[in-house]
Amino acid sequence: MKRIVIFFVFLSFGFSQAQQLNCIVTINTERLPNPNQQVFKTLQTSLSEFVNKTDWTGAVLKPNERINCSMYITLSSNSSDQFSGTIQVQSSRLVFNSTYSSPVLNYNDKDLSFRYIEYEPLLFNPTTYESNLVSIVSFYSYLILGMDADTFQMGAGNQYLETAQNIANVAQQGGFKGWSQADGIQNRYYLITDMISPMYSDLRQATFLYHSGLDKMSDDLKGAKERIKSSILLIGKFNTVKPNAFLTRVFFDAKSDEITSIFSGGPSITVTDLTDTLNKVSPLNSTKWAQIKF
Repeated sequence: MKRIVIFFVFLSFGFSQAQQLNCIVTINTERLPNPNQQVFKTLQTSLSEFVNKTDWTGAVLKPNERINCSMYITLSSNSSDQFSGTIQVQSSRLVFNSTYSSPVLNYNDKDLSFRYIEYEPLLFNPTTYESNLVSIVSFYSYLILGMDADTFQMGAGNQYLETAQNIANVAQQGGFKGWSQADGIQNRYYLITDMISPMYSDLRQATFLYHSGLDKMSDDLKGAKERIKSSILLIGKFNTVKPNAFLTRVFFDAKSDEITSIFSGGPSITVTDLTDTLNKVSPLNSTKWAQIKF
């Protein structure tokens, strides 16, 4: 009996360590008429446990090494066990030698729809379709992992992004919106297809260069700003080949406030070419770019 208890404790300890995400899951039901709050409390708890306790990669990480992220689900309609709404997915990672967390992903998916019955188990198998809810949450978990890895080493996120693409391919059999190229030009299909396409390698390289600049801020602020500027100029070069690319918008949805802050103080560098590039590649943020100091 003693051996069995020790073995159980070891398994429990190992399972608790095999966690890569530190994710806050929130479900907003304010738009639903007379929602059954108990069902949504159960769902929120189940989703939180699913995301945070699933071993997505096999890597054993310390609590401070896990990726901080959030999934904010806003439900706008439901009928019986069918629900629809949006899911806002955000992630960040710590900058080297600081307590600052840099946003990596900030994406609002408007094609959230799923079936759910209270206490229904959430099970993940990368090669089998279980439910659209499981597919969406698993897809974004691997997207978060892949994009985070890319900030530390060029191409390091490939294995996670490939798993996300596999989830997207398998999920098409469910018939829900967002997984097919026929569902629009800005959805999960294009998000992951573009992410792993060699055609977009310059954008992923720029992402790595950008974060390597952030990581140098503690010992060479001016040099770090120059490196971050170089990453944005690389995006500008990419934009001449692929203007108004979906992934370019995704990048600036996460980074626009941070870029404005970086170049609005500290040691000065030449920013004329920077602001020109920013206004070309992300004109919707022109008000923010106007705050950058020359």
